[in-house]
Amino acid sequence: MRKEGLYIMMFSIHGLVRGSNLEMGRDADTGGQIKYVVELAKALSRHEKVRKVDLFTRLIEDKTVSDDYAKPIEDLGENCRIVRIRCGGKKYIRKELLWPYLGEYTDKVLKFIKKEKDIPDLVHGHYADAGYVASELAMVLGLPFFFTGHSLGRSKLTKLLNEGLKEQEIVRKYKIDHRIAVEENILKNADLVITSTSQEVKTQYGQYHNKTMTRYKVIPPGIDLDKFYHYLRNQMSEKNIDGRQMAAKASISEELHRFFLNPSKPVILTLCRPDQRKNISGLIKAYGEDLELQAMANLAIFAGIRKDITEMEENEQDVLTEMLLLMDKYDLYGKMAIPKKHDFEHEVPELYRIVAENHGVFINAAFTEPFGLTLIEASASGLPIVATDDGGPQDIISNLKNGILVNVRDTKKISEALKTILANPELWKTYSQNGIINVEKYYSWDAHVDTYIKEIEKMPKEAQRSPVTKVKTKDTVGKRLLSLNHLLITDIDYTLIGGDNEYLDELKRQLEDARDVLGFGVATGRTIESAMEIIRKHDIPQPDFLITSVGTEIYYGNELTYDHGYDAHISKRWNRDKIREVLDTLDFLIYQEEDTQRKFKVSYYMEPDKDRLALVHHALVKNKLKYNLIYSHEQFLDILPVMASKGKAIRYLSYKWEIPLSQMIVSGDSGNDEEMLRSGALGVVVGNYSSELEHLKDVNRIFFAEKPYAGGILEGLDYYQIIEKAKERNRS
Repeated sequence: MRKEGLYIMMFSIHGLVRGSNLEMGRDADTGGQIKYVVELAKALSRHEKVRKVDLFTRLIEDKTVSDDYAKPIEDLGENCRIVRIRCGGKKYIRKELLWPYLGEYTDKVLKFIKKEKDIPDLVHGHYADAGYVASELAMVLGLPFFFTGHSLGRSKLTKLLNEGLKEQEIVRKYKIDHRIAVEENILKNADLVITSTSQEVKTQYGQYHNKTMTRYKVIPPGIDLDKFYHYLRNQMSEKNIDGRQMAAKASISEELHRFFLNPSKPVILTLCRPDQRKNISGLIKAYGEDLELQAMANLAIFAGIRKDITEMEENEQDVLTEMLLLMDKYDLYGKMAIPKKHDFEHEVPELYRIVAENHGVFINAAFTEPFGLTLIEASASGLPIVATDDGGPQDIISNLKNGILVNVRDTKKISEALKTILANPELWKTYSQNGIINVEKYYSWDAHVDTYIKEIEKMPKEAQRSPVTKVKTKDTVGKRLLSLNHLLITDIDYTLIGGDNEYLDELKRQLEDARDVLGFGVATGRTIESAMEIIRKHDIPQPDFLITSVGTEIYYGNELTYDHGYDAHISKRWNRDKIREVLDTLDFLIYQEEDTQRKFKVSYYMEPDKDRLALVHHALVKNKLKYNLIYSHEQFLDILPVMASKGKAIRYLSYKWEIPLSQMIVSGDSGNDEEMLRSGALGVVVGNYSSELEHLKDVNRIFFAEKPYAGGILEGLDYYQIIEKAKERNRS
């Protein structure tokens, strides 16, 4: 592995990702994006300025899929790996169900980075789910962030609405509202959005409110020209074809011959997933309603990989069933092939060449096509193309000059375009040669990677002059936390701050002196706004992180980057509206001011009295609500998610940043600090503590200081010798 150069982390989380024998078309989540990211990762890793590329995806242990997807690490070459990280359980699930688990995924990536002791130079997310993860990492680690959408939520919503689906149903099935919100946020944070076509920038990203808040670069993907070479090469060097290629060619030829009565006729070929948006039915209708076209050519539709249609998803079932019904309606037996499976790695390249040898045509009849990788593969093999006029094919045919764009909603235009090419041998030859020559010119991975690296190299210059980058200030606190192994976390009121603050300056001095080895955080009942106000008022150093609102929110660094992973972690089984409804019936509770209320905190005033706490618990339990109750200073009652508290937030930080609890000091003074003090960290109770903590005096690893406020924290630092231990570890 190279010792110098860029370390690039790519993310493509959904679908089935492996280095070879890609299961393209197996389902809606395993399409062209999978091939794109694997080939891009390999190509980037070969560049002389790249030290390492890791492609992160999801680890899957499921009997319904190959064991390959359960391997934590898969080497793709000397400088390239697939890294699989589990989230959302072991089962293979569709991408729309992964949203709640992306915070978990992000946290585990941070743990991976700390374990590897290697921080990337760039993160690159593919599709909205991976874009979310990459964006979160970029914000907390202060890294450049690239994004490639592959497809976008607003475009999908528009298409589904046009197909007659109700928005409520689209939201329920596809979580489209959440996806669009994530994509809007990605555009605010991305340093560069890479697209395959100019049309993608104008018509797809153009629908977003934040479209002007990032920079775009059109970099068409490449293809593997060693695999997708032109059909004439086979004819010129038959003896150089290896055994696997010969077997693949024989297999695919036999499969086609099995369907056709006249296999010598040219073939109209399409290769796509069984998806309504691919408009397979429109292609069959165009062919079935044109007897002249049927006389000229056979039709072959490779629509994904299937075993039992009844076990497939509803959308795929509908498409495949309609294919069979249309085949029967137009009596296309002997003229139309619909194979059940194909080997993408070896058979598909041979399929293109077989069809080209027989002077066939490749067609992409999708209603819209973000790019159209199969069009380029077919073109490289020598096939003329017919393609939808909506999307990426506009750029492809403009570059390659090897086919015809059509309005695929008009079936007669589809059949006319196909006949134009099939009936004119000179035009077929011109289109074939143009495709072969121009693919090498416009669509190689080497050219893509050269442009990609140039975009990375010019980023600092862009940052100096671009008004957009001002929005994207990123913090480096994440890098700092990854380098630390010891933390001090303290409550603010009556612990860090209080009395005449006579010891505060000395504590600040020690924190500054130990900054290289000791992280500093606060854990408070205050909101983030209130916490920052008092921190600035007393000129306290900016904490590395803030646990606020009684342990329901975590923020990092100068930019106060919100920890969405913790948000997702504590949101499980939380029903704020119902809790409010139940507790508002208790007349001894007074709802606190709105500026104290938070998404994960319902706060009341409650005077102490016999059985009042018991009545609160009874009301919540009776209504089967999950919660955590904090009562402090004999007046503040906070109801939190069952997964939230200052103590649980500290345990979460320990897990996320791989810092043992035994190397953290926590300090507090009152009842709402108790769980934090019992978290397993090294506890310090300051001398001015509330009587609520008296019973902790005999608890192991909780030190009761004599001095109040910051003086007590200083005593605790001295008692546990945490700074000395941190410096010693740093030296070793």
